[in-house]
Amino acid sequence: MKNESLLQRIIEGIQDACYIWREEMRQTVRDEGVLIFFIIVPLVYPLLYSWIYNNEVVREVPVVVVDDSHSAMSRRFARQCDASPDVQIKCYASDLDEAQLLVSKQVVKAIYYIPSDFQTRLNRGQQTTVSVYCDMSLMLAYKAAYQTAVLVTQAMNSSIQTQLSGSYTRREEQITAQPLDYADVPIFNPTMGYGNFIIPGVLMLILQQTLVLGIGLSAGTARESNRYQDLVPITKHYHGMFRIVIGKSMCYLMIYAVMAAYLTMVVPRLFGFTSIFQWRDLLGLMVPYLLACVFFGISVSCMVRYRENVMLLVVFVSVPLLFLSGVSWPQSSIPGFWQGISWLFPSTFGVRGFVRMNSMGATLHDVVVEYRALWVQAAVYFFLACAVYRYQIIQSRRHALERLEYLKHRRAARKRKEEGQE
Repeated sequence: MKNESLLQRIIEGIQDACYIWREEMRQTVRDEGVLIFFIIVPLVYPLLYSWIYNNEVVREVPVVVVDDSHSAMSRRFARQCDASPDVQIKCYASDLDEAQLLVSKQVVKAIYYIPSDFQTRLNRGQQTTVSVYCDMSLMLAYKAAYQTAVLVTQAMNSSIQTQLSGSYTRREEQITAQPLDYADVPIFNPTMGYGNFIIPGVLMLILQQTLVLGIGLSAGTARESNRYQDLVPITKHYHGMFRIVIGKSMCYLMIYAVMAAYLTMVVPRLFGFTSIFQWRDLLGLMVPYLLACVFFGISVSCMVRYRENVMLLVVFVSVPLLFLSGVSWPQSSIPGFWQGISWLFPSTFGVRGFVRMNSMGATLHDVVVEYRALWVQAAVYFFLACAVYRYQIIQSRRHALERLEYLKHRRAARKRKEEGQE
């Protein structure tokens, strides 16, 4: 009898969870706002973001030259800078004031200033300088302008050393110009581009943020409708907190299993970004990540009273979460307090694990810390979501009973009034 009762409860729990899943799926399909965040935004936004950064690096940064030397060496310096792929000599200015005016109008991004004694000092065997003034508002443009000037001066230094060395063979000239040779081999980001650097982390953050937005929007809609209507009676399908959370999470997981495969496997390949993970390792990471995001979104939805609130909340924390993940800013340089705050969000461990798999070829064993942390978050937020729904149902029952008692008193008072009039 005990086994039959347990089996019956399990079957009833599965049926109730399926019922809640069906109702949640129906509400999701009917709500245009939820569909936008669940379907349209994850499909379109990664394409737009990847397309913007598809060039990877900044090319042909406009630069103005102030050439007070008017010599062959100064013209050589400007010519070699203009021949580089990163810099374009936009124009020449007569003095620094005119050049600064061009920078303030955003006609150019940097200034190359060549002093009047540039070639004279070189001919005397003395050291000379080239000043580089950069607009620091855009770091990629600053990097291109400054790095190009450094590389050109290094090439000119090597040429001058070779001429003064008196070497007889090409090999002697090479040793004189560069006695210590080096090989520059970029790893994990062979294109040295911004897209390969930032897009993987953004894709994982999009999964969390759109999921939280959709769940919060759905919760806000439910509360707004209950505010204007009589509270829905608590049916037998809402007797178990686990059934509610499992039924709702089944709906969200079905949708985001497809979205996660699209964002992690399709989008990077469409734009040629680095993608060297193994699908088994990725699947092992995505399962706890999606579970943690779903239960986190359900827990956060308790704070959403109106539909608009969740959009303000999620948009506000999106950029800080990207910084706290350790992708755009070194994790070791983040203060301990903020690192502790970042552990509350699934995106922190999801972004770190996916970036290492996607860009560095890490296996699931290599990201075991992030993997375990995601499972811990999934478990904690699952029980927190159950507690949230239990609290909400208790509150709903209390309000329903108060409403019922109020209606009874009102009906009794009206009846007494009618009897008195008679």
